[in-house]
Amino acid sequence: MYGFEKLTVWQKALDFCELIYKESKKFPKEEVFGITSQIRRSSTSILLNISEGTACKSKRDFSRFLNIALCSQYETVAILKLSDRLGFLDNESSAKLLCNIEEIGKLLHGLINSLK
Repeated sequence: MYGFEKLTVWQKALDFCELIYKESKKFPKEEVFGITSQIRRSSTSILLNISEGTACKSKRDFSRFLNIALCSQYETVAILKLSDRLGFLDNESSAKLLCNIEEIGKLLHGLINSLK
């Protein structure tokens, strides 16, 4: 087991990515290279930056990767809100995804603060 797998924020990000992939399958086919691709990449970026950061030798470097993950979290929120406005998500899915991504953001903030 890798160290990142023990992190609650990483576990939540993995679950979230899985949800994003499932929900984005319902997006219009003409968005496959647009919003569908972008939301998958931004949510995956959260997961990957947490993972990559755990390999860093210093808290400062780990924190840098977590901040990148946090930026991707914000990007994902914006895409979710746009997807909701465009009618790509039903109300229940949108609310669930936004709740999950907000929790991930709080966990990221907490982890970053703990490294200071």
